[in-house]
Amino acid sequence: SLLGSMRTCAQLVSYEVALALTVLGVILMAGSLSLVDIVQAQDDTWWYVVPQFVGFVTFFIAGIAETNRAPFDLPEAEQELVAGYHTEYSGMRWGLFQTAEYINMITLSGLCVTLFFGGWHFPWVEELDKFGPIWFVLKLFFFVGVFIWLRASLPRLRYDQLMRFGWKVLLPVATVNALVTALLVVWI
Repeated sequence: SLLGSMRTCAQLVSYEVALALTVLGVILMAGSLSLVDIVQAQDDTWWYVVPQFVGFVTFFIAGIAETNRAPFDLPEAEQELVAGYHTEYSGMRWGLFQTAEYINMITLSGLCVTLFFGGWHFPWVEELDKFGPIWFVLKLFFFVGVFIWLRASLPRLRYDQLMRFGWKVLLPVATVNALVTALLVVWI
């Protein structure tokens, strides 16, 4: 419906700008857009979760909204339908919706590990970097587990609460974080 499409577009804009601004802080610190360079920049110093903690929290909250996980799962309009897309799709079609949702979660978790948690590097012990894929997958599974845990334990927000939170909290915090990071990068 038109109302559902307008609601989805307004929700997307409210948190995707904040998501992009949090990534900007990491890019400024690394001095590169390359994900490999961002991971390498975290090799000799603290992971970016430490200096960019505010950016990480903003990224993670906006990422939860991006994946339409609870409490931000409003585009499905479950309060207006019996159970969202579950009413219209069953079997393999429903399975494809679930697969797409989990692929989105895994992708966002991979970005979170890469941007803020050193990617495939083990902290402080370079000899253990030879197990890079294992460290990456363990960190990835941790974040996927957090996504699942949050969905099971948080109530849904109302639409007006989500929009207010996106525009009045996430966007200003992400903007200030990007500006402070840019100033610090220029000064240091």
